[in-house]
Amino acid sequence: MKVLSVNCGSSSLKFQLYEMPEEKALISGVFERIGMKESFYTIKINGEKIKTETDLPNHKVAFEFLIKELKENKIVKSLDEIKGIGHRVVQGGSYFDKTVVVDEDVIAKIDELSSLAPLHNPAAITGIRAAQEVVPNATQTVVFDTAFHQTMEEENYLYAVPYEWYTDYKVRRYGAHGTSHKYVALRANQILGRNNTKLITCHIGNGASISAVKNGECINTSMGLTPNAGLIMGSRCGDIDATIVPYIMEKTKMSPKEVDTALNKKSGLLGISGVSSDSRDVEDGINKGNKRCALAQKMYVRRIIDYIAKYYVELEGCDAIIFTAGVGENSIGTRREVMDGLKVLGVIADPEANNVRGKETLITTKDSKIPCYIIPTDEELMIARDTYLLAK
Repeated sequence: MKVLSVNCGSSSLKFQLYEMPEEKALISGVFERIGMKESFYTIKINGEKIKTETDLPNHKVAFEFLIKELKENKIVKSLDEIKGIGHRVVQGGSYFDKTVVVDEDVIAKIDELSSLAPLHNPAAITGIRAAQEVVPNATQTVVFDTAFHQTMEEENYLYAVPYEWYTDYKVRRYGAHGTSHKYVALRANQILGRNNTKLITCHIGNGASISAVKNGECINTSMGLTPNAGLIMGSRCGDIDATIVPYIMEKTKMSPKEVDTALNKKSGLLGISGVSSDSRDVEDGINKGNKRCALAQKMYVRRIIDYIAKYYVELEGCDAIIFTAGVGENSIGTRREVMDGLKVLGVIADPEANNVRGKETLITTKDSKIPCYIIPTDEELMIARDTYLLAK
């Protein structure tokens, strides 16, 4: 069965087509600058990348080009071969704790939650509608970033604010990156050979979050009502004193929207370093003697260590720490600094094993009390797995 995994942004569409249940990736690609000038798409097949510049006025046209490429590359002969299309949706709120088949009620709830993910949920609906038009016979599903975190208890997902904010306005911790945390936790359990595990999964990218996972279920996670909570990220501040917001508004006369933009797009590594939101640029700055880059990196690593330590206590121990996503998979230095900061927990890094990028491997010594692994994430495959089960 052929299953398509789709991730729509406001002006983009990423996809990967799988043969299921073999989990064989057949073709992947990304459509960029949809609805804008100089739009284009890139297809990756048989290890080769092919870029095509073309007019992409909307997501439906992007889907039509997608199908055209599948046919021209002889991946499918007809649309009926695509039995399922799984869509990534960032915010599912309290409504969804698992992947579901799309219907009008599901779409209405995704739309209702758009205020919690204004850049993502509306784009996902656009993608779903486009896919329904272009591939009408496929089973359409939605896979929520927040679903994996719905196993948290009230004491972990509620904020100590007036309770009516929760009942009336849905203010609570939802988390994000759930599909990634779930994937690497499942893979870690396979490596460890058991399911009764205590794991700390670290999705460290431009956006970043850490989860405490016990026996395959999330018990706590660092992101909150929105993705701007927990860790210091590329351009997001993460945890701050909430009173900073009204204080800065009073001092600068900034609007709520302007402050929100500053905290989400001008803070984090970018805000402290003054150089870039990209971890690689910050590391380059450190090598050139830039003190603000060095400070940004110290703060960045310290917050990661803090959350791992917090979840170690909450889990009452830890069977493995997992590094994944862009920085987690590829930054040798950041992983080393985090592991060195966890020596008090008995973590002993293996410098030679850690000297890799994007490869699944154990990066601590045999004497380490907690093994640390790199496990490259595969959110597209998780989407395909869930969609296959529902389409089947």
